[in-house]
Amino acid sequence: MIRSAPPRMAGTNTAALPDTAVSGTQVPRIKSADLFQHLREVEIDHQGRIYTLRLTQLNKLILTA
Repeated sequence: MIRSAPPRMAGTNTAALPDTAVSGTQVPRIKSADLFQHLREVEIDHQGRIYTLRLTQLNKLILTA
């Protein structure tokens, strides 16, 4: 059975993605509990820009810049 590549979002540049995301090998997984460590909000520094990752009251994730 031949598997086709998953659909891409418009404007997605696969050259910018790490090899693991493109090659089909396993992508590392981080548990949210390990990331948040009993907090409801963490800040992520990505190339000098700060993003905030929050847990909602319904335990959904929201990422804002």
